[in-house]
Amino acid sequence: MQRLRIRFSRGEEIKFISHLDIMRMWERVLRRAELPLAYSEGFSPHPRISLAVPLAIGVTSDAELMDIYISRWVSPNWFTANASRQLPPGIRIMGTYPVALTTPSLQSQVRQAEYRTEVAAEAGTEDIGSAIARLLALEHLPWHHQRDTGERNYDLRALVDDVWLIDWRESAGTIGLRLRCDSSGAGRPEQVILALGLKHHPLSIHRTRLILAV
Repeated sequence: MQRLRIRFSRGEEIKFISHLDIMRMWERVLRRAELPLAYSEGFSPHPRISLAVPLAIGVTSDAELMDIYISRWVSPNWFTANASRQLPPGIRIMGTYPVALTTPSLQSQVRQAEYRTEVAAEAGTEDIGSAIARLLALEHLPWHHQRDTGERNYDLRALVDDVWLIDWRESAGTIGLRLRCDSSGAGRPEQVILALGLKHHPLSIHRTRLILAV
């Protein structure tokens, strides 16, 4: 058996596709590519495929990670070539490499996620810089938002590891975020943008990196 880790991008064409639909898409792609997938045991066997962290609807990414178990050894280059021919527009394999079978699960390794967030300009560069400094200086930031299951209350500051200004122009700006993303919680870019005092939802959110435990 072999375990492959795939890094792939998700573009504008499929940014409104749900996590469940992405999983189904990958299963179809891998079957059509006639890859020797390994299956789980039990009454309802399914391909052993796992994504690192679900990507929120409306967010694009260059940093998605997925582990796939193969029943026999295949070349990472062969895998990439065969799977890529079956991919729909908006998905691109950016790298494939083997991972030891004994390595902890991909989900348990994720610690942080980085984002590049485009926002409408609502203040001058100096004001945004001050807002970022104030946010990072806080020890706690009580926060709540309404979800389908009810109101959720949490400490937003505990989920923010870093915020930095990338660019600021007359009409729009770009803000970088490094947010916690582990079993204890995951930061949401749009919530951090609100905490900076920007009233409008980001123009775009792009995940640029997933940081794994060493």
